Amino acid sequence: MRKYLAAFLSGVALAIAASTALAGPNGAARHLGDGFVDDVRDALYASKVVAYAQGFDQIATASEHFGWGIDLGAMATIWRGGCIIRARFLHRISEAYERDPALRNLLMAEYFREAVAGAQAAWRRVVTTAVDLGVPVPAFASSLAYYDGLRRERSAANLLQGLRDFFGAHTYRRTDRPGTFHTRWAQDGQEVEIKS
Repeated sequence: MRKYLAAFLSGVALAIAASTALAGPNGAARHLGDGFVDDVRDALYASKVVAYAQGFDQIATASEHFGWGIDLGAMATIWRGGCIIRARFLHRISEAYERDPALRNLLMAEYFREAVAGAQAAWRRVVTTAVDLGVPVPAFASSLAYYDGLRRERSAANLLQGLRDFFGAHTYRRTDRPGTFHTRWAQDGQEVEIKS
């Protein structure tokens, strides 16, 4: 216990020191407007939906991989009945899986798709405002990033391939033509096609 307390206290000491040493946004506090509380409420709801969508997707993936045969709708019903995760919208999750037992992601169910679409503008305002003010909102920001990543036809995987090639000559594929490529980053910056 002392070890954990010491780690916690050292983190607190670091935060206290960093609060005066590290620069943040230059700007005075501002009035956020009467609707900001509603925006935060909408951002929270959208973030919760995304958290459940991620969790259910992970459980579905593990169930498929290991052959567990988990009924996701039944799991939501069980959670509603006595688990610590007794969210009010678990019945909506059960209904979504009753309508479509093969549902891959909760965000594709009509109710959740519409709920997140309706909250999206407020969600983005909250994250943008927090970033502008230097207020950390990791759950709101990461759930929004997941949502944006999910709705993109092409992901940022190509950028990751380029970074891996830059740091370790791992090659990459392009989206505009077939083949495998490497850029001679430290030499002449030329791209070469790798023949296998």
